[in-house]
Amino acid sequence: MPDVKDTNRAHVRIGYDGTVHKTFRGHEADKRFANEVRILKHLEAKGCNFVPRLLHSDPEMLKIVTTNCGTRVDHISDERLKSLFAELEQFGVRHDDPYSRNITYRIADGRFCIIDFELSTLLDEINPPSTPPAGNDHAS
Repeated sequence: MPDVKDTNRAHVRIGYDGTVHKTFRGHEADKRFANEVRILKHLEAKGCNFVPRLLHSDPEMLKIVTTNCGTRVDHISDERLKSLFAELEQFGVRHDDPYSRNITYRIADGRFCIIDFELSTLLDEINPPSTPPAGNDHAS
């Protein structure tokens, strides 16, 4: 499998079947692994179609396998970049690493996609939805 990324934080390879294999390393690797798994599951449940789909996760090896969202982009305008990350927020996720290194282009449908969710945040955890005060649920 060819390497795509090999750093102190992660080792990413593309399988011969096109799947992406990411192994987390370094500082807080277990937390970053758990967060990326949680975010990808959330986005799939919300029907977000411009992020990878989680196919497998192995908490003991700190490894995930996802679908492939295309190739990294060399150039993207700041305006387009901001609009992609704003679109992601409509699915309840703030990326927290909103740079072009986390954008790919999927030629099959001509779609820019977002990858690498290990630092992302669920917006509901920042601003939990308000709940009505207790005792206000009876009919008038």
